[in-house]
Amino acid sequence: MSNLTLVIANKTYSSWSLRPWLAMRMADLPFAELVIPLDQPTTRAEILKVSPSGRVPTLHHGPLVIWESLAIIEYVAELAPAAQLWPTDAAARALARAVSAEMHAGFAALRTQLPMNVRARKPLTALSPEVTEDVARITALWRDCRGRFGADGDFLFGTFTAADAMFAPVVTRFQTYGVEVDAVSRVYCDAVMSLPAMQQWISAAMAEPWTIAKYERPS
Repeated sequence: MSNLTLVIANKTYSSWSLRPWLAMRMADLPFAELVIPLDQPTTRAEILKVSPSGRVPTLHHGPLVIWESLAIIEYVAELAPAAQLWPTDAAARALARAVSAEMHAGFAALRTQLPMNVRARKPLTALSPEVTEDVARITALWRDCRGRFGADGDFLFGTFTAADAMFAPVVTRFQTYGVEVDAVSRVYCDAVMSLPAMQQWISAAMAEPWTIAKYERPS
């Protein structure tokens, strides 16, 4: 599987890139990575060379090209079944897919008003009602998953799954903007941030030379 290449954007800002990258790291799949920085004069042209959608992340596996985050994670789960990126229990697996799909499609206020920036620490004194509602829904999902299926470990379904990869960028946002959460959610956030793979991602982000003004919110 050494002919896997994951094309991603800036590690500082790209939540969608983090999701499959983390899943692949946690599945212990060897892969090359290609970073195409956003908001550069050549960004569009460089991405179009490797992604038919004009977006990243994109996974190349030999001649196969997969250009969507959740589809990449599904493919990775099939390549590395021993990693159990989806829970083996049918009910847990259904819930994991449901919460992953909700994360994939929803929480627009959180995405827009609290952009991912893993280098920053900019605690907010207040959240908008829309973001507050998103945070409440996300933490309710986390408590539900942990309460029903998380007894065997620190993650949503005990051991690390695709659902944790999907929510990892949210965890970074909560840290960046100082979002207060309940005790169960705090323990979960700490578990995600403590992953060696997450620390590797953040260290690489810290070393990036690029800055995008629209993602650098004022303190």
